[in-house]
Amino acid sequence: MSCDILAMGEPMVEFNQTGGAGSRDYLQGFGGDSSNFAIAAARQGASAGYVTALGADVYGRMFRELWKTEGVDATHVREDGGAFTAVYFVTHDKGGHHFSFFRQGSASSRYRPDDLPLDAIGRAKLFHLSGISLAISDSACDAGFAAMEAARKAGVAVSFDTNLRLKLWPVARARAVIAEAIALCTVCLPSYDDVAVLFGENDEDRLADMILAKGPKIVALKLGAKGTLLALPDRRVRIAPHPCKPVDATGAGDTFGGAFCARLVAGDPPEDAARYAAVAAALSTEGYGAVAPIPRADAVRAAMKAGAA
Repeated sequence: MSCDILAMGEPMVEFNQTGGAGSRDYLQGFGGDSSNFAIAAARQGASAGYVTALGADVYGRMFRELWKTEGVDATHVREDGGAFTAVYFVTHDKGGHHFSFFRQGSASSRYRPDDLPLDAIGRAKLFHLSGISLAISDSACDAGFAAMEAARKAGVAVSFDTNLRLKLWPVARARAVIAEAIALCTVCLPSYDDVAVLFGENDEDRLADMILAKGPKIVALKLGAKGTLLALPDRRVRIAPHPCKPVDATGAGDTFGGAFCARLVAGDPPEDAARYAAVAAALSTEGYGAVAPIPRADAVRAAMKAGAA
């Protein structure tokens, strides 16, 4: 089976605190930025698949069932009997949401270039990965770059989300590796906080200029509550945030990316794709967890119609 969108990275089982700060109640869900991305794309109607490795454990089986339910093709998901499926916890307080990860030595982190489904990558319309996909181990990093090179050689677009996590690697290495990945991507999906650290610059337009200069054709700079700055070589547009009642922002950026790329692959102009993705991301913050609140296309369209009215 070939997929229009093929994502690669580290799926993680999620335990998300509910009931406010200090609560001992946790909702079990699913996360992992590129898995969230693939599910968000699939919920918008895109043909999506995933590339990774899972442990031979109950959580690995749960993920396979999740992807089956969501319509995400898991043909190219390996099982690693010598490793485990990663887990993380989300807690909430007045400062926002906070993550605790249990991932070192996970099945995904043991992924290697030789494990890549190169034929499937070459048949996709868009291949996606993130800074986390590259940060979890040296072998996973090598696999990510090999996948990007294979995609480019086959004429497949590459999307890349910076998703900087300094707990995973030193800033100097992150800066070098992410800069190289940006140079290989067609669509860059950075968060402002990430690239302000990586580039040592605070001005949004100058950051967009610096990213475009490395080679991407489309940059969607995510600005949180300020919306999105969409930058192309010949123009840029500011996309206002969609009004919402947020309770948990976990995975909102992944929802934006998956929805944005789904609409690009469907043929939308970048401006239309970004406006659609902004609504999808806003709706995803109105429930707990990274995956459960991701809206489907009908909900996004309805919200866009209501906003226009």
